Amino acid sequence: MRIGTFVLAAQFPGQGPGEALHRAVRSAEAAEESGLDSVWLAEHHFVPYGVCPSATTLAALLLGRTRRIRVGTAVSVLPNHHPVALGEQAALLHLTSGGRFSLGVGRGGPWVDLEVFGGGLDAYENGFPEALELLLDWLREPRVAGRGERFGFREVAVVPRADELLEGPAESPSEGPEVIVACTSPTTVRLAAARALPMLLGMHCGDEEKAEMVALWRTAAREAGHPPEVVEGAAHVSAGVAQIEDGPGAATETLVKTMPGWLRQGLDAHVTVDGRHRVMRDPVAYTELLCGLHPVGPPRLAADRLAATAERTGITRFALLVEGSGDLAATEENVRRLGADVLPLLT
Repeated sequence: MRIGTFVLAAQFPGQGPGEALHRAVRSAEAAEESGLDSVWLAEHHFVPYGVCPSATTLAALLLGRTRRIRVGTAVSVLPNHHPVALGEQAALLHLTSGGRFSLGVGRGGPWVDLEVFGGGLDAYENGFPEALELLLDWLREPRVAGRGERFGFREVAVVPRADELLEGPAESPSEGPEVIVACTSPTTVRLAAARALPMLLGMHCGDEEKAEMVALWRTAAREAGHPPEVVEGAAHVSAGVAQIEDGPGAATETLVKTMPGWLRQGLDAHVTVDGRHRVMRDPVAYTELLCGLHPVGPPRLAADRLAATAERTGITRFALLVEGSGDLAATEENVRRLGADVLPLLT
């Protein structure tokens, strides 16, 4: 079981972006100190839901401050980036960190980001497969040309090459950084499976839905011709929420007091690029849903929920939101207890 943290740099009511980012950095440092496996960093723009606009930049900082833990993006929003520029950043972080960087990518949403960064709605609705293919080419080939509808350019040399890592982790010493795809629809599941890319599955999904997506991924990967060991060994990641406190209901009470205010403020701030109507989740009901799905409670309950998810879905990697209290000291303690009190129950 590989337990990591999911860092949104959430800005709670009454806080500023600097406070949210400081808590994000400290929670990542605490994750390494506590023996956790990884830190996954989100990218958001123009909203207090998460105030990290560049997951790769924050990853660079954290890779420089740590020595062991894996740092990944969850996710870099591909329609907001040129795939070559993102590939160059990923290769740089992979090589300079000794192979500790994972690149998670996703489509994002139909937000005003698409207008600001120039991708447009088509980049969100239709452009993801082309952008992903170009990104993968950049991370795997010595020379690349853009031959798609959106990205067209003459062949150029890939510098630096992502497969030139001198020393790295045993699982992939010279193949470039791990690439993971955030999947929320069958279409994206099949896209990831065709390329044998593991999935990141969201914290709003329960075990049954995640199990169905893993089953679909395996079927599509087999149909694409990938060998059984690749299909069965795919290291998917399950996102969730963790709050570790003693006593029945204490952890849930903490999150129900704090998370709805952040969710209401953060989700309300999203603006669609084309004015389409959107329905926002009820913040209290959503918080209660998350508390019921994920490791929220005493250590034994938390361990049992993680084990149950692993057994039902086959997923053994977790990215857990630990900042739900909105408080720095409480977040650090939450991370410490994940490592000291929950992790030993899973080994």
